Amino acid sequence: MPNQPTPMTGSCRCGQVEFEVAAAPLMTMACHCRGCQKMTGSAYSLSAAIPSEGFRVTRGEPVIGALHGPTRHFYCGHCKSWLFTRPEGMDFFVNVRPTMLAEAVWTEPFIETFTAEKLAWASTPARHSFEHYPAPEMYQPLIAEFAEHIALRQADEAPATGR
Repeated sequence: MPNQPTPMTGSCRCGQVEFEVAAAPLMTMACHCRGCQKMTGSAYSLSAAIPSEGFRVTRGEPVIGALHGPTRHFYCGHCKSWLFTRPEGMDFFVNVRPTMLAEAVWTEPFIETFTAEKLAWASTPARHSFEHYPAPEMYQPLIAEFAEHIALRQADEAPATGR
């Protein structure tokens, strides 16, 4: 997971909704819940938790789709691409679908959630697995560990200076 310069841009499939990410993710995730399986048509969804102040829609008007409850899933009203989620009670970040970014970055999950609903054949390289969501008190330690993990990977990937 190389160091990615920000800001980065992303969009829905048709391009009517565009957004900007101006901060690195707090963490990357895969969710195996049945809801995510149904919304993606796949085994899990991928997310990059972007600090709320580092995310903004720059073009178009996303619409709320999927369940219309306290956790809000935002889509393009035209092509129906699932762009981002604002999780209930977690206003400090926005879960961006990293596959919607112009560059395919931040797709490797650090944690995976809802493994209780995981398809038997599905696997990810996530370092931490949770049957449901992590307990609220676990988020800050996980965010700190993710930052350390990224820093170590970036140091490993940095070119040697030859000194």
